[in-house]
Amino acid sequence: MSKRTNALADRLEQGARALDTLASELTDAEWQTRIPGDGRKIGVIVHHVASVYPLEIQLAQTIAGGNPVAGVTMDAVNRMNAVHAKDNDAVTREEALDLLRRNSAAAAAAIRGLSDEELDRAAPVSLNSGAPLTCQFLLEDHAVRHSYHHLARIEAALKRAGRCD
Repeated sequence: MSKRTNALADRLEQGARALDTLASELTDAEWQTRIPGDGRKIGVIVHHVASVYPLEIQLAQTIAGGNPVAGVTMDAVNRMNAVHAKDNDAVTREEALDLLRRNSAAAAAAIRGLSDEELDRAAPVSLNSGAPLTCQFLLEDHAVRHSYHHLARIEAALKRAGRCD
């Protein structure tokens, strides 16, 4: 494990813990709150973040191996997210948080297993118009950032709904 991989994994774990902490403190009504402009419930979003860690890590490992990421488009991502939301509309807090804890720990372990050379490797990524991206960039832009991105959206939705901080 290098300092770089450990730092990336630490940031992923920090974001997952922050999301876990907020989700653990929500009331049942807040858990069911829909995110404006998105439409998914907060609980579904928490489960979504947890459920895509393995895919985000797999894509980064693809690049780490020197292979391009092909066939991943925003349309495909949007379809996957819509199916996930429908299939997990009634997800419980316990299910979502258990998955978040397990999958974030596995993602952090996978990141720590990468070398600096693998982090620096670049390959074309279809989601980004075929631009050659490094493994580290893909990790930072997806797996590491994901919990922070949704945490901010959840906090904004709760604030709009009148929750006191």
